[in-house]
Amino acid sequence: MELKYKPQGSYLTNCYIVKTNEGEIIIDPGVGAFEWVQKEVKKPLAILNTHGHFDHVWSNQILKTHYNIPIYCPKDDVFMLKSDPYHLGMEPSCADVEVNGDESFKIGGEEVKFWHFPGHTPGCSAIEIGSMFFSGDFVFADSIGRTDFPFSSPEDMKKSLLKFLKIEKDMPLYPGHGFPSTIAKEQYSVPRWIKIL
Repeated sequence: MELKYKPQGSYLTNCYIVKTNEGEIIIDPGVGAFEWVQKEVKKPLAILNTHGHFDHVWSNQILKTHYNIPIYCPKDDVFMLKSDPYHLGMEPSCADVEVNGDESFKIGGEEVKFWHFPGHTPGCSAIEIGSMFFSGDFVFADSIGRTDFPFSSPEDMKKSLLKFLKIEKDMPLYPGHGFPSTIAKEQYSVPRWIKIL
């Protein structure tokens, strides 16, 4: 598999393209992602959302319409795609697959596993594909997702961080903003964040 990514929009939200033997998987297409994705894909297979915040799903609908591909989104964040809760003029989109908690799918010949880590949003999830872990806005390099937004929950974030500590394998971690890290490196700093919450 090959990975490409580019920060999109004023929030520099990382949009990822995972190239499999059968085609491309697009993760978190934010503001302005459509133009970049068009240049990078030949046979797009699906759009995956780590969560429902506008800067991660802004280009959902234009990509879905243009390529006729499904959107996978955590079930508890689907309402954010439909209703534009922050009233920013985002074109609504509809999830074709509502991911229920920790759930796995076969896409492009690869196993795609969603890890449900609520706290930043109710449906906030990480996505594991092969040896890559896309953490969205749950965990960043030496940081964690904010819990002071509407629909956020510090208590849920604590539980999610404890769950994250139980992952026994290490792999590269690709966050929704900023630079890559690893699971092991971020597990090392998690106890500090749990104390702060």
